[in-house]
Amino acid sequence: MRPTPIFDRFHGNKAGTPVGGGVLILITTTILFSVFMVLFHYFWVPVTSIYSCLNGLAAEVKILLFTFMSFGALGFFDDVKKMFLKPNDKFFGLRLRHKLVLELILALIISYWLYSELKIYFYNVPFLGIIPVGPLFIPLASFVIIAFANAFNITDGLDGLAAGLLMIALGAFWVLAGSLLDTPLSLFITLWLGALVAFLYFNVHPARIFLGDVGALSFGATLAVIGLLMGRTFSLIIIGGVFVMEATTSLLQLLSKKFLKKKLFKVAPLHLWFQEKGWEEPKVVMRAWLAGIMLAILGLWLAIIK
Repeated sequence: MRPTPIFDRFHGNKAGTPVGGGVLILITTTILFSVFMVLFHYFWVPVTSIYSCLNGLAAEVKILLFTFMSFGALGFFDDVKKMFLKPNDKFFGLRLRHKLVLELILALIISYWLYSELKIYFYNVPFLGIIPVGPLFIPLASFVIIAFANAFNITDGLDGLAAGLLMIALGAFWVLAGSLLDTPLSLFITLWLGALVAFLYFNVHPARIFLGDVGALSFGATLAVIGLLMGRTFSLIIIGGVFVMEATTSLLQLLSKKFLKKKLFKVAPLHLWFQEKGWEEPKVVMRAWLAGIMLAILGLWLAIIK
């Protein structure tokens, strides 16, 4: 592996912290969501969905759970390889290009289901209204899913940072799901938030457990799919703005080193740059949460604009 002196200076003392929070959240949320959906059915609890008129309730649930579990399985495979292989092994973890290929396959499957089964072929842009894109929706939606999966993974570098930002974003989407009377999304987000609260209790500085790739890839991709299911992709980009900024700084750094042969920033992503500037880890996290709250309010406002 390439040496990372700045990262090691700030995070070398975290080596040995258990990685398994993502698995626990994934399993707990999936089981509880499935149990509640079955109970709703057998006790005749009214279940409504944005896609009820298309008989798309089952498809919506399928897409939601498939995203949550399939990207989680990919992250779990990567975590297992990292834990049981030596760091200097040629195949330590999944190589970036291999991971991206697998992510692309999963994202294309999900995007195709959104397009073919739920008839989503448009983007809702504030002030411009609904913009139909037809089959082009599939590659565009795939890009959004992959981008958020990796953006979350990049952001998950400080204690409590990614999990706290995710809770803020999910809170905004929970409000939207309630206003749309979408029972599966409202229930799923509620259970997911409950599991995240328990996790964050042990993940705040100093963290006693980490998400791992199993959580990072799954949670980022599922957040993107929730935005796509609600037809609020533009609001997703605003609500998840901190994730977007983290990924953008990391991407710009990679492109600069590849094509300009020099670093654009002394260190990337953004949270590590703030640390290098002298900010203490809790200060970076708290201020990122504040930025996340303001972006969530803005994104929520944009989501209700016709």
